[in-house]
Amino acid sequence: MRHLIAGNWKMNGLRSSLNEITKLKSLLAASQRAVDVLVCPPVTLLERLVVAAKGTVVKCGAQDCHASASGAHTGDVSAEMLSEAGAEFVIVGHSERRADHAEADVLVKAKAEAAQRAGMMPIICVGETQNERENGRAIDVVTNQLLGSLPNSGEFVVAYEPVWAIGTGLVPTLADIEEMHGVIRGKTAPAVRLLYGGSVKPSNAGDILQVANVNGALVGGASLKADDFHGIIDAYK
Repeated sequence: MRHLIAGNWKMNGLRSSLNEITKLKSLLAASQRAVDVLVCPPVTLLERLVVAAKGTVVKCGAQDCHASASGAHTGDVSAEMLSEAGAEFVIVGHSERRADHAEADVLVKAKAEAAQRAGMMPIICVGETQNERENGRAIDVVTNQLLGSLPNSGEFVVAYEPVWAIGTGLVPTLADIEEMHGVIRGKTAPAVRLLYGGSVKPSNAGDILQVANVNGALVGGASLKADDFHGIIDAYK
């Protein structure tokens, strides 16, 4: 399958940040790696990024969506709105959404199905906390999240992001990543792309992306700079 490197800008980026997309376009044109590239900016930059990325291999996505197509949901954005703005993917169930907004698996599943309804590909995030891993519950926690968050049918991507590794510089061992991705693969079809996320950077991407059942990466901070993001993409050389 064709692998996917996805960048999640989180709540970062103003109009000037699109200069990094211009630079990324030049870097990708020179390297031509056989990998799909996705950038998920703040919703305020989505349409501008779609325009900036036009004619390149860079795909555009969103970081979240509401489960309903429309309604009295002040401050929320529906999957249909994001699709109309040019998003092809949408991240759902990120640990920061689960923690900061108390999003449960049932809501994550509804959002994933909303993304499918609007013609987008959901990237469904799962992952354990440090306490859950230290208490030997990592596999059970991730399995339960997965089974509760996946849509009943249709296509989707799964991203395994150990919560304790996101933005901390900490990374599980390659054996731990392989074990968890093996568990997830056992619950999903062979064609489902499984991404690893959690302090992925150019210096460790080469090793991580060679692990069995790792079909790409969901990248946080390192996706904000074209050089760093391209360094991860370039691991596929």
